[in-house]
Amino acid sequence: MALSPSNSRKFACKVLQTIFRTQAFADDVFDATVKDVMLSESDRALAFELVYGVLRRAMTIDWRLDYLSRKPMARLPLNVATVLRVAAYQLLYLDRIPNSAAVNEAVKLIRKQPGHDWGGLVNGILRNLIRQPAPSLPDITTVPIQALSLHYSCPVWMVERWIKAFGLTASEELCRKTLEIPPMTLRTNTSRCSRKALIDRLEAEGISVQETPVSPLGITVEKCGNPGDFSVVQDGWCYIEDEAAQLIPPLLDPQPGERILDACAAPGGKTTHLAQLMQNQGTIIALDHRSERLTRLAENCQRLGMTIVHMHGHDVATDSPNTLPTSHDSPLAATAYLRKPFDRILVDAPCSGLGILRRHPEGKLLKQSSTIDQSCHTQRQILDHVCTLLRPGGIIVYSACSIEPEETTEVISAFCQEHPDFQPEPVTPWVPKAGLSLVTDQGHLCTAFQSFTMDGFFACRLRKSDTP
Repeated sequence: MALSPSNSRKFACKVLQTIFRTQAFADDVFDATVKDVMLSESDRALAFELVYGVLRRAMTIDWRLDYLSRKPMARLPLNVATVLRVAAYQLLYLDRIPNSAAVNEAVKLIRKQPGHDWGGLVNGILRNLIRQPAPSLPDITTVPIQALSLHYSCPVWMVERWIKAFGLTASEELCRKTLEIPPMTLRTNTSRCSRKALIDRLEAEGISVQETPVSPLGITVEKCGNPGDFSVVQDGWCYIEDEAAQLIPPLLDPQPGERILDACAAPGGKTTHLAQLMQNQGTIIALDHRSERLTRLAENCQRLGMTIVHMHGHDVATDSPNTLPTSHDSPLAATAYLRKPFDRILVDAPCSGLGILRRHPEGKLLKQSSTIDQSCHTQRQILDHVCTLLRPGGIIVYSACSIEPEETTEVISAFCQEHPDFQPEPVTPWVPKAGLSLVTDQGHLCTAFQSFTMDGFFACRLRKSDTP
């Protein structure tokens, strides 16, 4: 049975409460929760809009509601605060839902929940939100940190560090991008079809598409339902992946027949792209410390027809396989799949994810400045461990969906100082001509601060000395 719009709001509230309680990724929670109900395409779209809209605008919404409530939002029960946020998002940012419907459905939702009757409070706050004019936002010229934080719903600590690192103008652009709805982008699986054939098939199915401006494999599609339901996705003709991510594997320049390590592989976008570039010839060892995520990697490899990928549960930050070795040697020495040196290694490192907040807006609410410190430690551990697995003359590509200096240039600088047998080299030869503006003065890839509609990624290329 399909849910009514009111139940779509109830569904959105359930997803949001789960995200706040568990601090999980929004897409994982949404996908897991939607399996338990039957949503029509329109109801699913409304629920999706409400969940991601609230996450993108939560701080601004709370600021507006705090002006109208006897209790600040932070002190209200989570279920009450969530219902208020969902209703306020509809009132402030959606013009297709009547105000009366947003208010009445919110009151119904809260009155159906056990415990204290919050219906009167919710009704009063929301009706005041409709009637009373919005308070003035802080002036960016006098209090820039507070102004950017409230206008773009970004935490103060994040705005402060961006202004310090990149300046006010660039920081405002970064904040603005966290409110963007990212395009739906596909990467052509050239082992199955050409980009033109993919475009022709989608257009024949009535889906409007266009080529990405930089990636030679990418296309963007009009949002028209769940892309996972596209026949071209199910048939393995393409992989859902942002254009910036599509630019990373070619920097490694993997060759057919080589032995490649993907150190942080799941869910497999870059892994399968590497196999595609290798014409499905050679060996890719794909590691991830979360074995359950390797299941998704296996499914993606099977769907895309990539047979050279061998998956193992292994934490490269600690050199720990999921199953402890039985010998007294080091874990690396006792792990057969890592004994032979690799020609090339991709380290798509775990990071703060501050470059993909438009895609994962829950990060604006759940991450702290300490997240970056924790990530830096892990990134350095991974590089220190995998560099011993590379043959002389081999290549490491380090990438992160972040542009924070501590997770990008500073990590690489520290690594090269501690490992003088590694030297960075420019990525320019492996970047499409249309994207050369993405190459920094240091020869790294940085997809932020550009007119392209991409996520914020960093990548660099390191070559190991030929002398052992």
